Amino acid sequence: MNRLINRIFFGLVAAPLLANAAPAMAWGWVETWAASPDRVGKPMPAQTLRQLVRVSAGGKRLRIRLSNALGVQPLRIGAASVARSAGGSRIEPMEQSRVTFGGRTEVTIPAGVDLLSDPVKLRTKAFERIAVSLYLPDGSSAPTQHGVGLETGFMADGDQTVQLDLTAPRTNRSRFFLTDVEVMAKPGTSAFMVLGDSISDGVGSTFGADARWPDILAAGLQPPGRSPGVAVANAGISGNRLLNDGVAPYIGPSGISRFSRDVLRKPGLHWVLLFQGGNDISAAALLKTPRDQVSAEQIIGGLRALIAQAHKNRVAVLGATLLPRGGAGEPFESPANEAKRQQVNAWIRGGCGFDAVVDLDRALRDPAAPERMLAQLDSGDHVHPNDAGHRAIAQTVHGALVRLIDYERMHGSKAVRLQPCGLEADRRPG
Repeated sequence: MNRLINRIFFGLVAAPLLANAAPAMAWGWVETWAASPDRVGKPMPAQTLRQLVRVSAGGKRLRIRLSNALGVQPLRIGAASVARSAGGSRIEPMEQSRVTFGGRTEVTIPAGVDLLSDPVKLRTKAFERIAVSLYLPDGSSAPTQHGVGLETGFMADGDQTVQLDLTAPRTNRSRFFLTDVEVMAKPGTSAFMVLGDSISDGVGSTFGADARWPDILAAGLQPPGRSPGVAVANAGISGNRLLNDGVAPYIGPSGISRFSRDVLRKPGLHWVLLFQGGNDISAAALLKTPRDQVSAEQIIGGLRALIAQAHKNRVAVLGATLLPRGGAGEPFESPANEAKRQQVNAWIRGGCGFDAVVDLDRALRDPAAPERMLAQLDSGDHVHPNDAGHRAIAQTVHGALVRLIDYERMHGSKAVRLQPCGLEADRRPG
């Protein structure tokens, strides 16, 4: 029911505008799903991995990207396939397709490298769930992993890449090696990407329910029965920081260092939302090294640097204000942390550099106690929203993005990206 309501609400608002979202007049590759590498997993034996992906936009072909970015030795892929999921570890009969890499069914990916597959003739529709199966004949001593999958994956002995139902499967909750799915999409389809932390990664939302706010947003930007639409790909990493690489409990390469790899290089990219900085503030309270004692000015400087990179690549940038963390206790909550958050949010609201502003703080805070999240939107830890909170984020982002799309339609996207300090206050979307 929630999914239907989301589609109706979003679709009525967005449908008249999306046809003007991008100037493309031919079928082209568009990023439809992403999972950014963020850690090295535990060693794994020779086995088949079957991972489920819900595409946000469909197409007449697809291709996958596999990553050995964090590996310490070459990764051998003995076989790979894609198919429509039939639920659990099952795939639909007659729908599986072998995946090749440069025409080969077996390939070795060097350490530190990723590899894009050849196109696969599997036609997909928006929100279909596909299964990607990989056979690792040598296993992996240091698998490249995305830790918070919020989706059940499967592992089974031997090469079962084209088997309709895995024999004696084991389950996991992370992503391994698979970082991107791209589709050959209809003319006018464009990609919206999110650079974020655990809130964008879906922490606080219901496991296996596609209840992360980017999932909900995707449903609103791809109204049923209408095309073209907007694909949504999520480059959120739980525990991620904008300025510094991971030092536990802060995970993954910094937003600045991974921005090009995880966002700007994706096909069909037209917009990006920057939703980072909260973990930089809490890390300054938890970690004691001088490098980690970042100021609000440094966070703002990092956001400015990402805006400049995006605009150089002719990508429009939306900026999201940081959510309140009152009640979470240390290291999340302190007067110093709140002062930094307010300073960063004030700069974001000023719109300097952003093409649109998404005021998530205003949308989710408690009016009676603005340093706290509304109780009905709070997962209980006072940091991460629950399912209702993720829906509120999606609706707020949706409104700002549609206004930006409308501005681009009327004034041309070039006018947006050439503004030296965002759109003028009386015209700025969001």
